[in-house]
Amino acid sequence: MRDYVGALDQGTTSTRFIVFDRSGRSVSVAQKEHEQIFPRPGWVEHDPAEIWRHVAEVMKEAMEAKGLGPEDLAAIGITNQRETTVAWQRTTGRPIHNAIVWQDTRVAEDVAILSAAGGQDRYRAKTGLPLATYFSGLKLRWILNHVPGARAAAEAGDLMFGTIDTFLAWHLTGGPDGGRHVTDVTNASRTQLLNLATLDWDAEILADFGIPRAVLPEIASSSEVYGEATLPAVRGVPISGILGDQHAALFGQACFKPGEAKNTYGTGCFLVMNTGTTIVPSKCGLLTTLGYKLGNQPAVYALEGSVAITGALVQWLRDNLGMISTSAEIETLARTVADNGGVYFVPAFSGLYAPYWKDSARGLIAGLTRFVTRGHIARAVLEATAFQVAEALDAMEADSGIELAALRTDGGMVRNDLLMQFQADILNKPVVRPQVLETTALGAAYAAGLAVDFFSGTDELVANWAEDRHWVPSMPAETRSRLYHFWKKAVTRTFDWTE
Repeated sequence: MRDYVGALDQGTTSTRFIVFDRSGRSVSVAQKEHEQIFPRPGWVEHDPAEIWRHVAEVMKEAMEAKGLGPEDLAAIGITNQRETTVAWQRTTGRPIHNAIVWQDTRVAEDVAILSAAGGQDRYRAKTGLPLATYFSGLKLRWILNHVPGARAAAEAGDLMFGTIDTFLAWHLTGGPDGGRHVTDVTNASRTQLLNLATLDWDAEILADFGIPRAVLPEIASSSEVYGEATLPAVRGVPISGILGDQHAALFGQACFKPGEAKNTYGTGCFLVMNTGTTIVPSKCGLLTTLGYKLGNQPAVYALEGSVAITGALVQWLRDNLGMISTSAEIETLARTVADNGGVYFVPAFSGLYAPYWKDSARGLIAGLTRFVTRGHIARAVLEATAFQVAEALDAMEADSGIELAALRTDGGMVRNDLLMQFQADILNKPVVRPQVLETTALGAAYAAGLAVDFFSGTDELVANWAEDRHWVPSMPAETRSRLYHFWKKAVTRTFDWTE
C-alpha cells in the first residue's frame, strides 16, 4: 500500500530526504551537510559528486528508519537551491567543475559588460530578472569560457547543464543509462534564459550569452511523471514533482490564490507572492518569476523579494568568528541585551539583492561604540534579517497594490521567537508560523503526489495547512520608524564598496 510521498530537499548547506503521510506530516527524515567551498573572495562552490552521494545516503537512511520499501512510496518530489549551476559529461555523469553556487559573484564583470551595452534591465521584460551575479545563465557562460574543453564538449553534444534539480533528476532516472535531462518551469525561470511568456529558452539571450541550446534541459511542468527512480532504496518510484525551493515553499504553504504570500527564512530569505496567471512586471526591485505549473494547467506566476544572506549570517558568526558554538545559541546571546545598542549589520557578503541589486556592495557593521557587547552584535545579526524582509515586503506591496494582512513564514529561523517578534514589530503586521515548518520539502511532496493522484487536488492541500503560533506587533511607532531609518542609512553605506 503506497501510503507516503517522499521529498528530496537539496539545499545550500545540506541534503535531506523526508517522507510525508497524506496529512502532510513528516514520518521520517535523514539529512547530511555538504562542504562549502570558497576558492576566492566572492566565489562559492559545492562538489556535485558529494551532493549525489548524500542523496543516495539520506534516501536509504530515511526509508530504513521507518522500515519502508519502494512499494510504500507513491511518488518522490525534488526541491533544490535554485540558481546553483552544474555542468557534467553526458557519457559518464562526471561534473567538469564544482557547482557554482547562487551566492557566487565571479560573473560580476560579465554583468557590468552586458549592463553597459543595454542597461541592467535589458532582459527584464522577457525574463522578469535584472542582470545580476545571482542567476544561472552567466554562471554557465563562465564554465564554458573558463573550464578547459568545456565549450568544445558543449558543441559536440557531450556536455549537459542543469541547476541542481536537473542534475539529480538525471542521475535518479538512470544517469548515463537513459536518465532524463529535464527541469521544471520554476528552476528554468531562474536561469535568465527562459522567456516567461513562451516558457521556452530564449534564442536571443542564448546568442548574447554564447550558450548552445543543446546543453540545456527539456522544460517541463512542476507536477508530472518525469521517470522512475533507479536507486535501490526507492527503485521504481515515480519522480513526479520538481520545484525550486522558494516555489516549493509557496506551494507547501498552500498559497494558491493571487495575493497570498510566504517568506522562507533559510540561508537567505525569500518573500514570494502568487500573482495568478498574470505576469506582473516589477518597478520596485523585485523579481517576476514562475510560481508553479501543474501538468497541462496554465502557469502560475509570482513576485519575489530575494535576500541573499540571513541564516548564513548566523552561520558566519558561528563558523568564522566563533561567537557562538551552535546557531540556536544566537537567540540566548541576543536576549542578554534589551536592544541593538545602536548597532546595524548589513550582510552584503554577495552584494545586495532585492530591492537594490548592487553587486558592488559589501558587508558592514555600523554604529559601534565602546558600549557594544557580543549581545548587541548578536541582536543586530537577527535584526538584519527582519529589516531586509521589511524592505522586500514594502516593495512587494508597492508592486502588487496588495497590502498583506499577515505574513506566513517557514524555514529554520522561524524557531527563533525573538526574531519572529521583532519581525512582527518592524513590519507592524502579524507573523504566522505553520505547524509544518518544512514547507519547502512538503511543497515538492505535494507536487509529486498530485501528479499520481495521491492527493485529490489543491483543496485537500489547503485543508492540511494549520497554524502553530503567531506574533502580533507591540513596538511603538516612533521606535519602529527610528530603527528602520538607521537601517536604511546603514544600507546606503555599503553601496559601491568594490571598484
